[in-house]
Amino acid sequence: MSVLPRVALVSMPHPDAPEVTAPDPILLGTARALARLDVPVEVVSPGSGGVRTVDGVTLRDLPVALGDDPSTAVDEFGEAIAVFARAGSPRYDVLHAHSWTSGLAALPVAIELGLPLVVSFASLAAVLDADRPPGVPSPSERRRRSETFLVNQADAVVASSSAEATALLDQVGAPADRVWVVPPGVDTELFRTADEAEAEAVRLDLGIDPSRPLIVIPGAVTPWSGHELAVLALAELHALRGWVPVLVAPGAGDATGMLELARRLGVGADVRRVSPLGDRARARLMAAASVVLVPSWGELFGASALEAAAVGVPVVAARSGGLREAVADGASGELVDGRDPRAWAAVLDRVLAADRSGARPAALEHAARFGWATTATSLLGVYAGVRASAPGRP
Repeated sequence: MSVLPRVALVSMPHPDAPEVTAPDPILLGTARALARLDVPVEVVSPGSGGVRTVDGVTLRDLPVALGDDPSTAVDEFGEAIAVFARAGSPRYDVLHAHSWTSGLAALPVAIELGLPLVVSFASLAAVLDADRPPGVPSPSERRRRSETFLVNQADAVVASSSAEATALLDQVGAPADRVWVVPPGVDTELFRTADEAEAEAVRLDLGIDPSRPLIVIPGAVTPWSGHELAVLALAELHALRGWVPVLVAPGAGDATGMLELARRLGVGADVRRVSPLGDRARARLMAAASVVLVPSWGELFGASALEAAAVGVPVVAARSGGLREAVADGASGELVDGRDPRAWAAVLDRVLAADRSGARPAALEHAARFGWATTATSLLGVYAGVRASAPGRP
């Protein structure tokens, strides 16, 4: 058995946001961190059949057609993985799936080739449903059953936080001896503080008066992302103070509802939708912000809250799930109970008015505890454990 395993990080677009086709930042950060430890790692996704290498990571698209619902391509994607993996006799030592659809695609391959399967989740149906606001549909029953099935079939389940581990055990039914807690990291060289000139340049690029407060709500627009709550809070802040910051929402997803709500509430001119940004541009935008807003629910960790801490910008986030661990409440930002827009507006008002210079060192210290090298080393421990116990391994 080789010291460093050949790892396939299996990634499919999420059925609830099929237009978000790029691997998520946590998966890419994981891949880069493993590559820096000289682990042979590939991110395997359905796509056009192309291959490229970025930061030592091979991004491999297998030729699989995706429709409006990516979950219908699970079997085809799994067969494509199997065909490709067989050619290496086998090509990989560990399959690490990063969603329930990815897990369903990878499981038959793991069984056929005798490879250990590790699964991670970006979100969990049971957690989303438990905190579901009115008007948002429940995750599908198929998804719920699939997640329970996968955590009982996989050789290991990697949770990003203690909150996720608890949910996996209590709500999804994962065996306790297979659950590992491995928080993601943050790249503190990329996500760093900005000086006044850098922040002003970002705002001018967006056509925003440098003197206006800027709120950034990162991440794709999904039914659970809370973008409309952000707009409601912005309108409440306007009613409270007679002025509003500029709200910028970079990311994929359908923002029609958010923008229409902003127009109806009279803050349409203050809400900007920008295209999805690469890591460097996203880091620059967050560093230029006055506040980073994370109003999403069902978060298993909340990587964007940690990125905000790394750039020294206060975060206002929901007091739920893994955000309790990603945010050092009172140091890197503030956590908000419930989903009352008036409560969110009051916290935003307080944070925007505060002198945060004294809190910045504590935020930076909090972010520094989450290094990608630690994440990668911990994952190697998981991979070593499953390789030693997987029945198909020599």
